[in-house]
Amino acid sequence: MVRDIISRLSSPIRGLHQAAYLLAALTLVSQILALVRDHIFARLFGAGEILDLYYGAFKIPDLVFALVASLVSAYVLIPKIAELEREDAKKLISQAASFLLIGGGVICIVLIIFAPYFLFLIYPTFAHSTHAASFVLLARILLIQPLLLGFSGVITSVTQTQRRFILFALSPVLYNIGIIIGTVFLYPLFGLPGIGLGVVLGAAAHVSIHIPIVLRAKLFPHFTFPTPKAMWPIVKDSIPRSMALGMSAITTLVLISIISRTGTGGVSVFTFASNLESVPLSLIASSYATAAFPVLAEQISKKKFEEYRATITTAARHIIFWSAVITVLTMVLRAHIVRIVLGSGAFNWDDTRITAAVLALLILGLLAQGIILLASRAFYAAHRSWNPLFVQLGDAGVSVGVALLMLRLSQTYPMFRYFVESLFRVSDVPGTSVLFIAIGATVGQLILCGVALATLRVVAPGVAHGLSRPIFDGFGAAILGGTAAYGALALMGNLAPLTSSITVFTQGAVAGMVGLAVAAAVLSLLENQEFKDLYSSLQKLRNSRALTPFGAVISNSSQ
Repeated sequence: MVRDIISRLSSPIRGLHQAAYLLAALTLVSQILALVRDHIFARLFGAGEILDLYYGAFKIPDLVFALVASLVSAYVLIPKIAELEREDAKKLISQAASFLLIGGGVICIVLIIFAPYFLFLIYPTFAHSTHAASFVLLARILLIQPLLLGFSGVITSVTQTQRRFILFALSPVLYNIGIIIGTVFLYPLFGLPGIGLGVVLGAAAHVSIHIPIVLRAKLFPHFTFPTPKAMWPIVKDSIPRSMALGMSAITTLVLISIISRTGTGGVSVFTFASNLESVPLSLIASSYATAAFPVLAEQISKKKFEEYRATITTAARHIIFWSAVITVLTMVLRAHIVRIVLGSGAFNWDDTRITAAVLALLILGLLAQGIILLASRAFYAAHRSWNPLFVQLGDAGVSVGVALLMLRLSQTYPMFRYFVESLFRVSDVPGTSVLFIAIGATVGQLILCGVALATLRVVAPGVAHGLSRPIFDGFGAAILGGTAAYGALALMGNLAPLTSSITVFTQGAVAGMVGLAVAAAVLSLLENQEFKDLYSSLQKLRNSRALTPFGAVISNSSQ
């Protein structure tokens, strides 16, 4: 029985849309657990000091992972492994894993030793907290995480190359379960460090799920001293991506550092809103980018350039299709979403309102982030790893620059601050400085998206020109759907005020369904191609005979 389940979970998936929708389904499970995790955080701590410290500490291993683990990540290894025989592939994987553990281990040890110095340099206000010692210990524990996730990324190159996407998508599910265990069971025993132990537990589970398949494929790495001859081709191709991810992580760290200086709770609010926005980003953009990447790498290796361009165009059109609808509906239902997911316990109504306002600003960058993810995969598959780096460098400057400018304008011109606060209906809520940081982050993403599309013509000319129709269809249908959802909210608000969680959920769910129904009707009338593809793919998934124990369908047909 167990062997049969493992066999089904590790079955390969060939079709782009089937793989994307299956990844989205399993990613949804992971994201639901992530929302449960955030709900527990909000209920226990609210948008306050404890979570500010936790989220602040978490940005350090994020940066280490971006700069170190990404040097030997699956996105660099997959195109190389796809071209090698098994023995050569195993040698390459072993070299990469050993390089990660040695190089990353040294860096993490140094950071663990000097943790108090750089932490309070980045977050000077946290030095005065009564939890400062626990904050430092938490950061030290969290520095184990990038090594585990980095190693997982190395062996994940095997499961992705073989298109065993179910295991790939289940890894973050286990990761979030570990964090939940740390919060519920270990925090009461150890305080803040207990949550860190849960993170490490989740990261270990993230690795473990891939081990049986990699062992079966006889590609599990063994420890060896990495040689320059073997590692240089990997590192050479990885450096641009690592630096690009590093710039993204640095940008986030700088923004969080700025927010930490504006008052207690700002870091928590921004992170909560970012996590909510990451749900559709993971379901849409990450699923399509992940499903498309091995296909793109294979098409480039076989010099099928027209098919390569067609794959990018297809994935981009579907990202636009989904992002448009979700962006508008999230704008309309933002307060309901935040209240349903986070609104209980220590997370009060003011926390809900300011988080909803930040979510509305960040969701405006959803489509941009999706296109950026896809464009990056297209460049990496084409062995042009420097392009995403140049784009990220521009984003770092724009995001931080606009954030600082907006923050300064809000302090210098009270009317400007009042205008933004009134626009999002939070003029009577404390801690609105975080709104102006969110504006900077979104503006940076929008500009980054434009640059990514402009540079994409180097490897896939004509892709950007083919996206005008799905943008028109998607946002046209989304605006009409959003208007219908807003009307439904107004009608239900007159019938039943928002006095209970059940009322909030009911109103949000009904309004969302009304909005989706109207948007679907409009897309159908427009004979939108992406809507037709969605219907066709769902039909294939439903009619497939190979059904996994979790209801996910495995299809060997390709599109």
